[in-house]
Amino acid sequence: MSRLHEESVVVDGLQINNWSREVLEELRSGGISGVNATCAVWEGPDETLRSVADWYRLAREHADLVTLGTTADDIRKAKEEGRVAVLLGFQNTSPFGDDFRLVEVFARLGVRIAQLTYNIQNLVGGSCYEPEDSGLTRFGRTIVAEMNRVGMLVDLSHVGNRTSRDAIDASSRPVAITHSNPTWFYDSPRNKPDEVIRALAARGGVIGCCLYPNVIGGERATLEEFCGMVARLVEQIGAEHVAIGSDCTRNWDDDFVGWLRNGRWQAPSDPAPTWPAWPGWFDGPEHFPRLTEGLAATGLDEDAIRGVLGENWLRLFDDVLVGEPVR
Repeated sequence: MSRLHEESVVVDGLQINNWSREVLEELRSGGISGVNATCAVWEGPDETLRSVADWYRLAREHADLVTLGTTADDIRKAKEEGRVAVLLGFQNTSPFGDDFRLVEVFARLGVRIAQLTYNIQNLVGGSCYEPEDSGLTRFGRTIVAEMNRVGMLVDLSHVGNRTSRDAIDASSRPVAITHSNPTWFYDSPRNKPDEVIRALAARGGVIGCCLYPNVIGGERATLEEFCGMVARLVEQIGAEHVAIGSDCTRNWDDDFVGWLRNGRWQAPSDPAPTWPAWPGWFDGPEHFPRLTEGLAATGLDEDAIRGVLGENWLRLFDDVLVGEPVR
């Protein structure tokens, strides 16, 4: 592990692992001090409460490795202590049901990030896979405003382009794309066109460049290609707006990817989906030091690399994850 990597505060914009002590040890071995950990995708309010409770128990049982955080300072402190600060996040607004008041409830329980949609239209807006993107709904505008009020970060990663632009404009705070890439790098509905990325950056937001095989071109994508994409994006929108969101999926079997793809909104796929193969240079959080090496090879200076590795997430969290005083 290089000096630069060891000294940097490394933050991963999103992981969706089946969490265990072994997975937490992988994060620590990769030098990661902070992570947005998905605790709900299709779940409604009741199931999500149980998922949050599971995290409370996991953090209590492995307190030497992990702490539940709600601010950037919690991540900075975890770095000093040699632990991982977990910020709980949703990849959907289904945990709020049809009740805006649950935004504050989950914020008080420690949830700090919520993606507006997953892979289908919901009450808030359109997803990236809908043939026609509805844009942000009236309920969606209420949810964004409430997230702004309580200090919860708006995530646009699986969100449709029209809904993304609406949310960027509607939000009084900067927003994030925690785990996507530019469409000029790989043309996928999950990646973002320049107009969305530029609008995000213009309002102070951050995009987490994603390593999931389906958004980088598969297992044949090279470290040089990925890091070259990051460097070009830094040049395009500014170093302060670019970060990493790996979308790591450790410790799951193929049944879970079927759940992610299908939820309850359609019948199981036939044949059943399987996880895509990751490139040999990155298949888990322990390989984060390789990203630092690859970024250095592009010619980015150390300040820019530190920003991409984590400082840009920290700055965004400082700006956003502070809500109104609780009364």
